[in-house]
Amino acid sequence: MEALLISTGIVALAEIGDKTQLLSLFLAARFKRPLPIIFGIFFATLVNHALAGAVGAWLSARLGPDVMRWILGVSFVAMAVWMLIPDKLDEDDAKRAAPRFGIFGATLIAFFLAEMGDKTQFATVALAARFDSLAAVVVGTTLGMMIANVPAVLLGDAAAKRLPVRLVHAVAALIFACLGIAALWGTVPAVLTGQ
Repeated sequence: MEALLISTGIVALAEIGDKTQLLSLFLAARFKRPLPIIFGIFFATLVNHALAGAVGAWLSARLGPDVMRWILGVSFVAMAVWMLIPDKLDEDDAKRAAPRFGIFGATLIAFFLAEMGDKTQFATVALAARFDSLAAVVVGTTLGMMIANVPAVLLGDAAAKRLPVRLVHAVAALIFACLGIAALWGTVPAVLTGQ
């Protein structure tokens, strides 16, 4: 249960102001049909995070606990720094895919591509390496993405302008930094180890 809750919370916070949330706003403004966009986000995220989680679980199984502790610690600290760098939206992928694949297909393709190499994908790899429950991590990170992106699709630009994005990013960065420092010091509380 801890893996699910931590994965959900971290990704929901990390996603605020992220390029995929900006992509959600763009798609909602362009197509004005929320359901195919929401389903596209869900399936793209589920596939992307399942693959990322599988990589994290594979790494965890192949590397010893000391090596993983250092990799996770450095990864979480790097994600903390990355959280403080604003994302920019590349609308070209969605524009090219829309006429050919429809709203659902355009969203699916654009989100899957936007998540490649994104901080939430790296967070999924790290969380899956950290916890023994791949399914809980994938469900949690997918749920976190939906918590952050569905309101962006439904409420659009008005809601996004009211969020204190810098504050949310700072809180997420602090959480990532604390997780990284705790992992590096080997003092990760039992709730974070999944044991």
